[in-house]
Amino acid sequence: MFPSDPDVLVIGAGCAGIAAARELATRGRSCIVLEGGTRVGGRAYTESASLGVPIDHGASWLHQADDNPLTPLARALGVTLIDHDAVRDRRLFAHGRYATSEERRAFAAAEDNFWTTIEAAAADGRPDRPASEAAPRDGPWDATVAHWEGAQICAAELSHMSLHDFAATALDGPNLVTRDGIGGLASRLAEGLPIRLAARVDRIQWGARGVTATGAFGTVTAKAAIVTVSTGVLAAGGITFDPPLPADTQAAIHALPLGLLTKIAFRADHPDAPDLPPFASLRRAVERAADRPMAWISRLFGDPTLIAFCGGARAWEIAGDPARAEAEARAEATAIFGARAAAALGRPTVTQWAEDPLFRGAYSHAVPGAQAARQTLAQPLAGGRLCFAGEACHPRFAATVAGAWLSGIAAARQGGAIQARAPTGPRAVATMTGVMA
Repeated sequence: MFPSDPDVLVIGAGCAGIAAARELATRGRSCIVLEGGTRVGGRAYTESASLGVPIDHGASWLHQADDNPLTPLARALGVTLIDHDAVRDRRLFAHGRYATSEERRAFAAAEDNFWTTIEAAAADGRPDRPASEAAPRDGPWDATVAHWEGAQICAAELSHMSLHDFAATALDGPNLVTRDGIGGLASRLAEGLPIRLAARVDRIQWGARGVTATGAFGTVTAKAAIVTVSTGVLAAGGITFDPPLPADTQAAIHALPLGLLTKIAFRADHPDAPDLPPFASLRRAVERAADRPMAWISRLFGDPTLIAFCGGARAWEIAGDPARAEAEARAEATAIFGARAAAALGRPTVTQWAEDPLFRGAYSHAVPGAQAARQTLAQPLAGGRLCFAGEACHPRFAATVAGAWLSGIAAARQGGAIQARAPTGPRAVATMTGVMA
């Protein structure tokens, strides 16, 4: 049952919305979670229908797991977590062959030098600038490291990213994976919460006396609202705010755009398919100007899968064209494994975060000069009547489910502290058409 007069509205049932609803419940505050889609989890989405085994379309790892708030929650649910770093077979492909031991050591040294240089630059007292301006450039592996750390991990090139934010949000291991996926974990954590699916919010009226949310479902009022939709949706005007949001809040939204990471996941159970061991990861070196290699993960949990990861500008270029995404991934596979092995891969499933109007991208980065934007967006408005949450709002675990979760809890503590009741009268009547059904 949904409360007819909730204390708090939560907009979006991703990890931030789930965390907010759970925190509100522990504080004795009633809420309704309005989710525009037909499932929970947001950008944590795991499905098995397309390839017959679980595929994480979005979030795949619990990063920096010893400090990650979802790690103890998963273990309390009996979820088996595997340290991917401990079982991963790391491979590097360069110059038309697998790298030698000496080349792998040189690459690892270049990675260490990259982070030493980035951290020193971020602490040098100079104004913020693009992360690319601080990254090493002259070594034989520097372009590969920069491509990997930017487009492939952060879903945006280093030239588009704030140096200070990039350094502040870099995470360590362990990186844990689970057989049922991060989306499966999010779904279990959402069980029992008052979530209304297919209830997309188009308009929010807000102020010192309360909030009203409107959509095709009807109208709902509450004392406060926590908005957890992505900055991609907010920047595109997916929700109209009345009155308009303050200028600094709007500026923060636009300073935290979503990058894009697209996965092209193939079944690889044909005898001629690439023969990589379970949990292996494979990177191809950048070998020429404008070369933007994909990376690969093979056979998670022994499943017959091979997943290509395509990030940054290249991912945006193939967005909306799954046939092109497949062709380019097969071309990458051909370059590494040979034409026969690439042809043996089955028909893939291609993630579509850019095309989905409920997301409009993968996860956020701060543009150069906007290192404070995450804190600005997380600041409550109207004394806590309107709060924002999501991975974009967390200054440490940004771009991860951990950041979304922690920001949801923080927003619930702010919005859930509202004591005065929302106004009554014609403007604030909760018709709840379609919501209580």
